[in-house]
Amino acid sequence: MDTGKTIQLKRVFGYGWGTSFLIVNVIGTGIFVAPGGVLKYSCMNVGLSLCIWAVCALLTTMDALCSAEIGISFPCSGAHYYFLKRCFGSSVSFLSLWTTLFVAAGLAASQALLLAEHTIQPFYPSCSAPQLPKQCLALALLWLVGILNSRGVKEVTWLQTAGTALKALILGLISLSGLVLLLRGRKENVQRFQKAFDAELPEASQFIQAVFQGLFAYSGAGCLTFIAGELKKPRKTIPKCILTVIPLVTVVYLLVNISYLTVLTPREILSSDAVAITWTNRVLPSLTWVVPFGISASLFSNLLINIFQSSRVTYIAGQEVSIWSVLSMIGILKLRFQEPNLPRPYKVSLPFPLVTMAISLCLVLVPLVTSPHMHYIYVCLFILSGLLFYVPFVYFKLKLVGFEKMTCYLQLLFNICIPDVSDEQVSEAQTVSKKLAKF
Repeated sequence: MDTGKTIQLKRVFGYGWGTSFLIVNVIGTGIFVAPGGVLKYSCMNVGLSLCIWAVCALLTTMDALCSAEIGISFPCSGAHYYFLKRCFGSSVSFLSLWTTLFVAAGLAASQALLLAEHTIQPFYPSCSAPQLPKQCLALALLWLVGILNSRGVKEVTWLQTAGTALKALILGLISLSGLVLLLRGRKENVQRFQKAFDAELPEASQFIQAVFQGLFAYSGAGCLTFIAGELKKPRKTIPKCILTVIPLVTVVYLLVNISYLTVLTPREILSSDAVAITWTNRVLPSLTWVVPFGISASLFSNLLINIFQSSRVTYIAGQEVSIWSVLSMIGILKLRFQEPNLPRPYKVSLPFPLVTMAISLCLVLVPLVTSPHMHYIYVCLFILSGLLFYVPFVYFKLKLVGFEKMTCYLQLLFNICIPDVSDEQVSEAQTVSKKLAKF
């Protein structure tokens, strides 16, 4: 390299690509799976279920705007990691990466298997589709997405544009068909909305589970924080993308739910398991984890599909997301108190982190008090299991024989290098200020 040049990611993505990226992340499996869960835990109360979708949109917006402050204050890829490390130390940031690693890979594998199952099943109308074709198609999908993602930005942009257009088309057709039937005014189509709030109200624990189901459909709204280092003018791009996408997605979700309720009865919706698929990984090393994980998962396809279709996965994932949301909100407040002079080109209104933290705490604690279950223990054990690797290999810096050499070979193979901006430099307010001045 020439003297004076630094190694860092290029800021090549603007508002259009950021909006597309956010849409692809948010609109996925959730809108096809969550409506049944929201109805189930709202005691078939149609009016309440629609209100829950609106509430989830509001919660998602507040959380995403709080994440925007993190991504703009630390405008580098992996901003959330640097933020947690600065606020709570390396152990908490490591556990965050630990949970993300497995949750992201597990969801990708499960989605591939579900999409493969629903693609092949129409060819076997009188019986269940055999396992081998489903497994082969799931692996082919994982490899296809992995290859396209690893080739470069142009291929990724094409893939995301195609995915966005396909999802918009599917959801548009669903919404349009339901609205047409509703406007025709047929009795069987409108009677479900005439007494929408007449059903019984759910208990507190059921209501929270319904909220978890709805939030699952909005998951991914804070994903721009993880690619802040590749966005042009993150100070403007991140908030604009969030305030464009989430209201748009909310309207689409409400129209889709109205269409579902127009065409199907609540019980028919509960038995519906239509599914869509989303992949957003673009970094080659991450794909080397997702694709092999998908190959391994295909050997246990029945188990994973049953787990993914169950409401337990959204409940456990919701608990985990709520825990990290609470820590993030505490971190925002902590930095504002301890480091008031830290450059913050974008500063979210104080009630947002306070309300988000309070609601996330309720989502974690109320079910624990009203209906304790083993799921809570599973979530805690899963998060804390990362300490089994953190303590020996990070805290005590234990080195395995050949590990450094293997790391070197992998860096050469995947063309990976450490950016010139170190963790400590990113943490310094002066460094952040200089970065923001350039963009």
